[in-house]
Amino acid sequence: MTKFKSQGFNNTFKNARKGFRLVLKSELNIRIHICIALLVLFAAMCLKFSPIEFCILLFVIGLVIVSEMLNTAIEFTLDSIYHNRYSRMVGMAKDISAGAVMFATLISVIVGLLLFGTRILVLIF
Repeated sequence: MTKFKSQGFNNTFKNARKGFRLVLKSELNIRIHICIALLVLFAAMCLKFSPIEFCILLFVIGLVIVSEMLNTAIEFTLDSIYHNRYSRMVGMAKDISAGAVMFATLISVIVGLLLFGTRILVLIF
């Protein structure tokens, strides 16, 4: 076994927390996503969303945050392999992973508009 395989179950969570802290410290975009997510969840509580609606919101929020974290991991990995040198293929890979984040964000905005739009229309009319 490698030293990474023999770290034990508790260290798995320790490493995961370390990774989450690292992405929070290094990426402005994920901090923005988390702030918006907290505002959205607060608004959902104020509008008395059903448990199913909360689950849908949590799912799309998770989708955006996970895609942002994977994008960051891809960027760090490629930068370390290529020592921050320009490569057309690296640029393409980074653009594709950034596109995945944008797509996840777009889907979450559409879901938010569908969920919040109906509630807000009911309050207005």
